[in-house]
Amino acid sequence: MTDETFSISGRIVDVVEGRIFPGTILVAGGKIIDVREEAVAETMFIMPGLIDAHIHIESSMLIPSEFARLAVLHGTVATVSDPHEIANVLGIEGIKFMIANGRKVPFRFYFGASSCVPATPFETSGAALGVEEIDELLGMDEIYYLSEMMNFPGVLTEDPAVMAKLRLARVHGKPVDGHAPGLRGEDARKYIEAGISTDHECFSLDEAMEKAGFGMKILIREGSAARNFETLAPLLKIFPDQVMFCSDDRHPDDLAKRHIDDIVRRALAMGYDPVTVIRACTLNPVRHYGLDTGLLQPGDPADFIVVSELASFRVLKTYIDGNLVAANGKTLIPSVVEEPVNRFHTEPVTVSALSISPGGSRIRVIEALEGQLITYGLNESMRAEAGNVVSDPEHDILKIVVMNRYQSALPAIAFVRNFGLKRGAIASTVAHDSHNIIAVGVKDADIAKAINTLVASRGGICCVEGDRVLHLPLPVAGLMSADDGFEVAKAYEQLDLEAHRLGSHLRAPFMTLSFMALLVIPELKLSDKGLFDGNTFAFTPLFLD
Repeated sequence: MTDETFSISGRIVDVVEGRIFPGTILVAGGKIIDVREEAVAETMFIMPGLIDAHIHIESSMLIPSEFARLAVLHGTVATVSDPHEIANVLGIEGIKFMIANGRKVPFRFYFGASSCVPATPFETSGAALGVEEIDELLGMDEIYYLSEMMNFPGVLTEDPAVMAKLRLARVHGKPVDGHAPGLRGEDARKYIEAGISTDHECFSLDEAMEKAGFGMKILIREGSAARNFETLAPLLKIFPDQVMFCSDDRHPDDLAKRHIDDIVRRALAMGYDPVTVIRACTLNPVRHYGLDTGLLQPGDPADFIVVSELASFRVLKTYIDGNLVAANGKTLIPSVVEEPVNRFHTEPVTVSALSISPGGSRIRVIEALEGQLITYGLNESMRAEAGNVVSDPEHDILKIVVMNRYQSALPAIAFVRNFGLKRGAIASTVAHDSHNIIAVGVKDADIAKAINTLVASRGGICCVEGDRVLHLPLPVAGLMSADDGFEVAKAYEQLDLEAHRLGSHLRAPFMTLSFMALLVIPELKLSDKGLFDGNTFAFTPLFLD
């Protein structure tokens, strides 16, 4: 915290009183000492720093300290962070790593207790968080809430372990985040009445309005893959006090360019009331989660941003605890040296292990959707060569593989449409939620080489075409790099360009790939144990006849 005393003048956005006025803010000892309404010459806007109300820091592929260095450029001063990605790899020790690293920089990380680790029993994770572990986490001052309750079937059937976790949240007096895509009617009401207070997975405006009508807070998500802003923006007028903004998952190249500021900019361009828009990413999350982030009130921490004008919403300066942490597009937070933590135990895969014998003339195919976490299930003709069912790039049907990274096991194999690759393969150890190795490609040899590149580095993302390999190592839990965030962003951007050079037409091919193993989002996904039907919540065969 700085001991510096200073004042700053401009047009002050008071989200508590709901008005904008000219004035001067006095800061001393990292606190707001006074806010004076008075005539000033400056026309810039001063407002509370922005809050991402739901994000997995790990999806930025940066450790928290590096995430902060990039995020403050966009006026973000705090995140409500679910660490369930690293929890699936390392359990409580992974969450404690995130907390400890986040403390090393001037930024407000509010972590949750990950409620569903593993997310389902139909996949292999590196750790599990049961009722005792959740109790330990919720008892920590650094844990602010019970993270997204993805097991909505368990809530509806009153599964004992699920209900015990919800009771613990009540005992500890901490809110519960939700995750219930497409849940409607009495099922949605029952889910909410169990004490679950938010959802960031609404597919449609009708779904969001119904849940908001039951009293739920709706998080409008705009991430690197899943994008719901255009659909849900009308909630800003209909339920202004129940709306928050979040990114959920933000890849490093995206984070280098934009964050919550982009959602604000777009909402303002659509004509929504500026105070309502800014409240959605300041006041509303502070009140809902009980955060100690400042709101420009006397006595608050001096967490605020200076913006050139509302229309362009260009962030000029970012302050946290009175410290200037970003100015004129430059981060002022230094990098932190961190030792990697990881869990990775598997052997290289052979090309022959990726061969699959025909078991019928037609196969189930996962249909990936641009900008969505949901998929559809298709019935398609298969293509076989020499007794092996292979990719059919002419019809955009590619082989997809998920391989257990925690122990040696046979890979699970299926097929996917809409990745668009014409040659080569891409692979990643970022594969929600258990983070096994996931790969998609045209030729089995390239798929195997991509997988083995990640086995050798114990985590990362890569593109392969014959002897050409582009690779970004992610040595921290196979999810993150501890290197300079701007350099990681450039490396990721090169991999993204390479995936597009190989033919992918997806806006974020690696992000989309990471969700192809996310079993809790319908309709058809692939875990390390097999092809999974999210509608019946059971495994399903690849072949139809």
